[in-house]
Amino acid sequence: MSFLHGIAASNGIAIAKAYRLVEPDLSFEKKTIDDTNSEVKRFRMAMEKSTSELEVIRDRAKVELGEDKAAIFEAHLLVLSDPELTGPIEDKIQSEKINAEFALKETADMFITMFEQMDNEYMKERAADIRDVTKRVLCHLLGVQLVNPSMIAEEVIIVAEDLTPSDTAQLNRKFVKGFTTNIGGRTSHSAIMARSLEIPAVVGTKAATVEINNGDMVIVDGLKGEVHINPTPELVEQYRKIHNEFEAQKAEWAKLVNEKTVSADGHHVELAANIGTPNDLKGVMDNGGEGIGLYRTEFLYMGRDQLPTEEEQFESYKAVLEGMNGKPVVVRTLDIGGDKELPYLELPKELNPFLGFRAIRLCLEEQEIFRTQLRALLRASSYGNLKIMFPMIATLDEFRQAKAILEEEKAKLQSEGQTVSEKIELGIMVEIPSTAVLADQFAKEVDFFSIGTNDLIQYTMAADRMNQRVSYLYQPYSPSILRLVKMVIDASHAEGKWTGMCGEMAGDETAIPVLLGLGLDEFSMSATSILKARSLIRNLKKSDMESLAQKVLNMQTTDQVIEAVTAATK
Repeated sequence: MSFLHGIAASNGIAIAKAYRLVEPDLSFEKKTIDDTNSEVKRFRMAMEKSTSELEVIRDRAKVELGEDKAAIFEAHLLVLSDPELTGPIEDKIQSEKINAEFALKETADMFITMFEQMDNEYMKERAADIRDVTKRVLCHLLGVQLVNPSMIAEEVIIVAEDLTPSDTAQLNRKFVKGFTTNIGGRTSHSAIMARSLEIPAVVGTKAATVEINNGDMVIVDGLKGEVHINPTPELVEQYRKIHNEFEAQKAEWAKLVNEKTVSADGHHVELAANIGTPNDLKGVMDNGGEGIGLYRTEFLYMGRDQLPTEEEQFESYKAVLEGMNGKPVVVRTLDIGGDKELPYLELPKELNPFLGFRAIRLCLEEQEIFRTQLRALLRASSYGNLKIMFPMIATLDEFRQAKAILEEEKAKLQSEGQTVSEKIELGIMVEIPSTAVLADQFAKEVDFFSIGTNDLIQYTMAADRMNQRVSYLYQPYSPSILRLVKMVIDASHAEGKWTGMCGEMAGDETAIPVLLGLGLDEFSMSATSILKARSLIRNLKKSDMESLAQKVLNMQTTDQVIEAVTAATK
């Protein structure tokens, strides 16, 4: 039995076998082969195994993800059956008397290079198909397992260096009971998705992939940030009791599912949810969400090999708006960049991607992508209570440009006879310090603010939130952050507008009392945090929290703020 300590990223207890989501070692050497017929046969067997796997994946994708996702695997199957690829590989094995691995890689690399150099977009996409397919075949030749989170069919705990958003989006909650990673923090996208999926997670352990083997029994304690490897039966029993106690506490919170969020002295605030796909709606409703405070539309663009069409986007936005039955839905336009990449866009690598060509900056330059999304949103607007916000706004001119493009697309749709709601509110994410400082001027032109604290904190503190060595500077309770939040809220209220918060700070039980005192109107968080937050707010008096907020704004350190909140909420 051994033990790892990390960051509690998603509440709960998970006990299951480990499934290592780690890239296999695909290294090999060139070898001379005497029996080339046997080598060709070995190659063909690897091809057959790959074909069988892809057929299973395709059929499952049709059922669980839809025809569009299944089409990716149809393309892969076509590559496998193409004699233009397989013929030269077999010829190479026979004529040059070399091993199948080397013949496969040399031939595949030739085709990949050829397709990537073509101007035709369709042919460029075939290069990616060949790369994926040959990787699968190579795994079978080398006798190693190709990891695929969507194919997990038993209860497991995922163990990985990190999880990309697309990896996490593929996780089946029925089988994936929790996960642990080497890197990451509470605001990394894998942690945020874990909370959306309602699965326990511990991140930032530094050594999970080193210490944990496939099949090891693992306990993930998402309450304390601990991971136990091959625990004793006594410890497993102890954790089963902790799990049951946590579930009982959740049952108590569940009694508030249909209640409004009202403080002890009668002040109402809105508790909304952050979502990534229409599939997250059930969690919002089950947890009593009063709206959607952040719909991260980038997940529509991930885990695929081309941009989503206008129609695909329209159907997704419509589903969420209809599903919320008139409750507000704040949709963030495409926020790609930083740690979220779209390989098929082939954007240049940047030294500082978090400070680079991302979010609204990308959309204002790649206007065709932006206009397609805005058209889909505008078409969907008549099906519910839509609010649109632009991410990463740094200047008033950026907001004005984005608004002008939206107005142009609205006019085009109306001229085509399309129905578009006249009640769409337009807001911005406040995640850049300069925007917070100029909030009084922005408030004259926007309909609302939504404070994105995940980025606002890292930009204010000049500390990359993904960097373990400076993680101590990720301080949501710093008086400097709280002062910026106050500036934004006060600026919106002075113009009769409202301010929400969609960063992870909105669901933080230490931050909530201060945010209530500062006058935050809407708290948007992972759906699983809503009922706990509602229970907390019902026990707080807003008048008391206003006094607390004034006090902490004049403090010097994060520790002082934490102590003051603890004393005021005992």
